[in-house]
Amino acid sequence: MQTAKRYVSRLTRQTLALVLAGGRGSRLHDLTKWRAKPAVPFGGKFRIIDFPLSNCINSGIGQVGVITQYKSHSLIRHIQRGWGFLRAELDEFVELLPAQQRIETSWYEGTADAVLQNLDIIRSHTPEYVLILAGDHVYKMDYGTMLAAHVESEADITVGCIEVPLEEAPAFGVMAVDDDMRITEFAEKPEKPNPMPGNSGKALASMGIYVFSTQVLFDELMRDHQREASSSHDFGKDIIPSVIERLKVMAFPFRDPVQNKEAYWRDVGTVDALWQANLELISVSPELNLYDSKWPIWTYQEQLPPAKFVFNDENRRGTAVDSMVAGGCIVSGASVSHSLLFSQVKIHSYSEVEDSVIFPDVEIGRHCRIRKALIDRGCRIPDGMEVGFDDAKDRKRFYVSPKGVVLITPELLGQDYPHGL
Repeated sequence: MQTAKRYVSRLTRQTLALVLAGGRGSRLHDLTKWRAKPAVPFGGKFRIIDFPLSNCINSGIGQVGVITQYKSHSLIRHIQRGWGFLRAELDEFVELLPAQQRIETSWYEGTADAVLQNLDIIRSHTPEYVLILAGDHVYKMDYGTMLAAHVESEADITVGCIEVPLEEAPAFGVMAVDDDMRITEFAEKPEKPNPMPGNSGKALASMGIYVFSTQVLFDELMRDHQREASSSHDFGKDIIPSVIERLKVMAFPFRDPVQNKEAYWRDVGTVDALWQANLELISVSPELNLYDSKWPIWTYQEQLPPAKFVFNDENRRGTAVDSMVAGGCIVSGASVSHSLLFSQVKIHSYSEVEDSVIFPDVEIGRHCRIRKALIDRGCRIPDGMEVGFDDAKDRKRFYVSPKGVVLITPELLGQDYPHGL
């Protein structure tokens, strides 16, 4: 066991991780109007990008590049503040790689093009392996085990994969594999995905995680670049399907190593998915355990006082039940149930909040009733406002998701966005 740990450790030290964090995230509607999807808050005190970055650090991968493009100011600000603790003298870093037109006079045109335009930076770090990650998924994963599987199978490329219900598979890259988990087919977002062998209700879907032997990555990126007119320069659409027959491309099933079951992984790319994934965290035994000291989620830590609950009158009692409440919050004579409050949320007397996710720096006035809402950072909810009780009225003012989640942003309230969104 000790030998295996040292083996994985050696691999992780020879690996450069590239986190693709330039996504527009249009399915999150107004939440990504002024920020990139990886910068969206999650879990009470984190941002989405903190999860893949924490996975890298916890896996022993200390060399990380974050590729940014779309409205990246808040993302860059967050990384500069929260990820400067690595030791440069140990060659550890989280580098920001914005679109710089280093090779072409255009911005990044796809995931593969984003990596291609940083080839000179990748070469300067001389990694044995390059780990490509999406910056907009929430999960815990030890990348060392995937790297070890890549080396042991003598693969050119290894693709992280999960099992998904067949009806959800058209949103993913779907693969077919042989008995050795070698990928024999790969289709990006197929209309009619093929089910897994022996399980007609599920498909094997790509997580958007790839391990490349470095020279293979260079060769395939240049080959794709030369197909200028016929390629969208995307790993899932172009690179992976084009190499299935030529190279050894292996699938790596992502499973819980302790319980040997399907591991927690969430694509929080819609308002419904983001709201649900946040509220899953407040259950008694959530699938994603944020209290696991052995696998901490690193982030920028604001210096805030503890949460406070004040007043104990019969009709004016500050309470929160079945909820998570971050530091700096004040629940003043209001009731909160089955909700997640991010930092510095203030809820005033006689208000009720239920089944809701409240981002940082929100203030909810008196006599408000909020149900099944997702409220963006910096909103000021006026006294007496009711949300989640009259669907027609909500739709006139705000965005209402297919599952009835009411999204409220400062702009929809006619207010200015806060600095540092």
